[in-house]
Amino acid sequence: METVDQKFIDSVLEKYDNDKARIIAIMQDVQEQYRYLPQEALEYIAKKVGMSESKLYGVATFYGNFSLDAKGKYVLKVCRGTACHVRKSSTVLQALYDATGTDEHKPTSDDGLFTLEIVSCLGACGLSPVVMVNETVHPAMTPEKARALVAELRGEA
Repeated sequence: METVDQKFIDSVLEKYDNDKARIIAIMQDVQEQYRYLPQEALEYIAKKVGMSESKLYGVATFYGNFSLDAKGKYVLKVCRGTACHVRKSSTVLQALYDATGTDEHKPTSDDGLFTLEIVSCLGACGLSPVVMVNETVHPAMTPEKARALVAELRGEA
């Protein structure tokens, strides 16, 4: 289990006045730091704001943008919306699985570099098929471009 920096969490809590009514913002800041919500962080936050851990976990599991699982340095979101699907995003997805060593049951690579997520739509239909790496959109993806992207992110290109 990753050890969390309690001083960092304290600074986040202070920023929001330890106000449990602002728990979503607190959790967003913590997730931004760790790329997910570590169990130790949630336990610490619950104590500090006076919430039960179960309530905090309820918030974390209700909202799809929160993750309780560690994610890779690079989160690759593969769009499977209609436009992307029609333009063969499935072949791009398979190329990314192969290049990163992930699959539908193991979304994060063993080296911790990559997490693959399938999303319904990235809102870039005119650029399909689309892959988003963290906050950067990569349009008109092909299996070849997908493999090259992974090589570049690994520093091999």
